[in-house]
Amino acid sequence: MKISVVVKPNARRNEVTVREDGGFLVLVKAPAAEGKANKMLMEVLAKFFGKPKSSITILKGKSARRKIIEISS
Repeated sequence: MKISVVVKPNARRNEVTVREDGGFLVLVKAPAAEGKANKMLMEVLAKFFGKPKSSITILKGKSARRKIIEISS
C-alpha cells in the first residue's frame, strides 16, 4: 500500500491524522536534522498501522515534508 504523507517536525506530540484528500498528516517530536524526523516518522506510522518498522519505506521525499510511503504487508 502506498500513502501520501505530510510531515511536521518539532511538534509537541507524535500524532497521525487523515486529511480530507485521503493523505496523512504526521506530527513528530523529532527535529528535521540528520534523519531524526524520518526515523520517528517510520516509528509513528508503524505503531498507527500496527506493522513492524521494517515494513515502512520512504519511496519519495526523504528530504522533503511531502513524502510517498510504502507499507508492505
